[in-house]
Amino acid sequence: MNTVISVSHLRKEYRSLKKEPGLRGAIKSLFKREYLTHVAVDDISFELTKGELVGFLGANGAGKTTTLKILSGLLYPTSGKVSVLGYVPFERKNAFRRQFSIVLGQKNQLLWDLPAEDSFLLLKEIYEIPHRDYERQLHRLATLLDVKDKLRIQLRRLSLGERMKMELIGALLHSPKVIFLDEPTIGLDVVAQKTIREFIKHYNAEEQTTIILTSHYMQDIETLCRRVIIIDSGKIFFDGDLDTIIGRFSSEKLLSLEFAAPVERSTLERFGTVETYSPLSAKLRVPRQMISKTSAEILSLLPVTDLNIEEIPIEEIIRKIFAPKQAS
Repeated sequence: MNTVISVSHLRKEYRSLKKEPGLRGAIKSLFKREYLTHVAVDDISFELTKGELVGFLGANGAGKTTTLKILSGLLYPTSGKVSVLGYVPFERKNAFRRQFSIVLGQKNQLLWDLPAEDSFLLLKEIYEIPHRDYERQLHRLATLLDVKDKLRIQLRRLSLGERMKMELIGALLHSPKVIFLDEPTIGLDVVAQKTIREFIKHYNAEEQTTIILTSHYMQDIETLCRRVIIIDSGKIFFDGDLDTIIGRFSSEKLLSLEFAAPVERSTLERFGTVETYSPLSAKLRVPRQMISKTSAEILSLLPVTDLNIEEIPIEEIIRKIFAPKQAS
């Protein structure tokens, strides 16, 4: 396999001045300074191959964005080795910068007071994109994202979803081989989120671009990513298939039921924890190892017209993984 991103024992520390409050503390710090060390990324290692679309998950402050900034050359690591497309990112060579993009969902990279197309022309010159390639790529991306009629509208006058589409176009004009997407659907409505997800999925499949995606919307991860890396307090907590997370960290399954005749809630409570209930339908939470036996019993004893076995939603599993840390 062709390794595109290689991270080995990466560590990033920040130092901050420890100062007592008030004037006395300020004067004291002039003569005797004490520092606090915060470890944002703590000895993480992983590799990505060409065309992989990997979800990068973690609670706020876990180290996700710091890692992406190191991979894109915006930050220097404290220690460890990083290689992206064979380059050391923090050396910031032009040849490297022409081959990747980073999209920060909470920060605009295009010029706020200009139409998006004017910003695209600037990017065309920065990346030295041939005019014919630029025209072809812009037409293709604007068509896929359905914003051809919005290119000449001032960026500030566009909706949040439209602005994010423009940010994606700007990030992809130079056909990067690696893309870092940091919360690309944050704050968007359901329709806009779905459009962005479908576009990312299509682009990744067509171009075989290597993508790292961070998101707090688990629908993004479930739709787009087969592999996920979970980072917790700067350390990698899990790296593997999304389905493995469900099997490893969920001890229960959901049983959705519909009945031909009313069934009492107390009857259903014999088989598992009742999540939702009406006389003609219900959803039960059942231990994973008991799901086959429980389903067979329910089918033999109750007037079931439909039975469906479902996994616990991934967002609930992730929430449980990080709940102890967040509580502490």
